[in-house]
Amino acid sequence: MRILIDIGHPAHVHFFKNFIRELERKGHTILITARKKEISLDLLSEYHFDFTLIGEQKAGKFNLIKEWVARDFQIFNIAREFYPDFLLGVGNPSVAHAAKLLRRKSIIFTDTEHAKFANRITFPFADVICTPSCFKYNIGPKQIRYNGYHELAYLHPNRFTPDPAVLTALGLAEGDPFIIVRFVSWEASHDVGQYGIRDRAGFVKALEQYGRVLITSEGALPPELQPYRIRVSPEKLHVLLYYAALYVGEGGTTAAEAAVLGTPSIFVSSLAGTMGNFIELEETYNLLYSFTDGNVALGRAIEILQDPANRENWRIKRERLLGDKIDVTAFMIWLVENYPRSVEELQGHPEVQSKFRREYGDAAGAEI
Repeated sequence: MRILIDIGHPAHVHFFKNFIRELERKGHTILITARKKEISLDLLSEYHFDFTLIGEQKAGKFNLIKEWVARDFQIFNIAREFYPDFLLGVGNPSVAHAAKLLRRKSIIFTDTEHAKFANRITFPFADVICTPSCFKYNIGPKQIRYNGYHELAYLHPNRFTPDPAVLTALGLAEGDPFIIVRFVSWEASHDVGQYGIRDRAGFVKALEQYGRVLITSEGALPPELQPYRIRVSPEKLHVLLYYAALYVGEGGTTAAEAAVLGTPSIFVSSLAGTMGNFIELEETYNLLYSFTDGNVALGRAIEILQDPANRENWRIKRERLLGDKIDVTAFMIWLVENYPRSVEELQGHPEVQSKFRREYGDAAGAEI
């Protein structure tokens, strides 16, 4: 089987990395295309994945549209030569367009309801659209809902084991109180016009009274926050998230990662309440809190940090979540290797009653 995967964001590297490794191990041929955005290319190199560079993120909506048009042509030309059986991407219009033109099959994964423009130019051309079961919108007959989150493609216990040596490198030990804070650049297409923590310096100073603050940031930081900044690989950041007393910040993906790792998580953004996965993590599992007001978020953060029982409480809540959810990488492999029967089976069970095939492995035996 020949599969083209387009990487548009560092988070997509994590989402697909185990899928790529497993399918290559089974003898399938994978071609990776990638745009230069933040550390995407560094991650691909770190994981020893060969890739073809097809674009670079530039600021501004007009530049983004120009880039998308250029990527459409590039991916089409690459796919025409490679001629894959499947083209895969996360919320990726270029993948859907190229597959449609070449009469190949496209599978699009998305968990971002508010990416309205990208969704409008992607969904009509896709063959299959995979969303978490908590996705707020019904897309139509192309939609496949699975009982998981993107983050469980790489942070499910089948895929992730925390290494406490990562703490030692930062002068930390298990049990030390530390807080991960993330700031974003607000330059992504679905982030234009949005906002998060207004007084970043004041926010950090208030948290510092309860533990060491470690900042990860997409963009530049003011001089007073530079001493808090850490530059670690996302693999190490996931370990830090696992051991942290709290995550709080503007990064939605990081907030969801902390939550599924069983760490108290606070998402601060004007986008709070707009995404199904965050609503479920908050209302069903009580693993995450979302706020549009930074001051209110800070108050909740302090409440969590002042209660020493919260760490164990979140671990218990995480076990409940893992008992309900599936290994998303295993689902992706099963879906592709058994296409089109897999899609027909899932579409024939609108109440999501079919069981995951055991040979593609879900330790909890959860329903798709």
